[in-house]
Amino acid sequence: MHFDAQGLVVAVAQDAASGTVLMVGYMDRVALRRTLETGEAHFWSRSRQTLWHKGESSGNILRVDSVQADCDGDALLLAVRPAGPTCHLGRRSCFEDPTTTLDRLQATLGQRSQAPPPGSYTASLLAAGTPAIARKVGEEAIEVILAAHQPDPAHLVAEVADLWYHSAVLLLAQGLQLDAVLAELARRQHPIAEAGIQPRPEDE
Repeated sequence: MHFDAQGLVVAVAQDAASGTVLMVGYMDRVALRRTLETGEAHFWSRSRQTLWHKGESSGNILRVDSVQADCDGDALLLAVRPAGPTCHLGRRSCFEDPTTTLDRLQATLGQRSQAPPPGSYTASLLAAGTPAIARKVGEEAIEVILAAHQPDPAHLVAEVADLWYHSAVLLLAQGLQLDAVLAELARRQHPIAEAGIQPRPEDE
């Protein structure tokens, strides 16, 4: 790795499940070594001039699946699984992108929950409660199974979309968000891979 004159290197944290860029920070040699050793992101705080374990106080840690250097060796890409919002403003990402489909769906469901508009199907589902929503999810799952036995890919896609939507409503009714599912999928993929980057003896 090529650290700059201050002994730092840029580190980009990217959601391992969705590919969303969550934050950009800086690492010194100690922060990189701690990250590799613990599997949780550590950075160097330029404002406080101290080592910073991301999420140590908030609980919103970044579990690291892999660390990869760029072709010039002067920047790092961290594939991470966030335990909660990454941004200090409570957002999923410091580069909040409201254009992604799942983010838009999650935001819309939250709005329907907080301020139900007249005639909203989502609001009516939430008002019916968890048992009713769970039954609807079961019905949609059966529709997916039936569609899978028909020679109509578009119909299958539509039924899966219905299942995902109703599952998202069920999560919301239980106080959960789609991000929790994405994080779980990422957790199942693979353990931390260090991409050949090991702490050097002089970094100890």
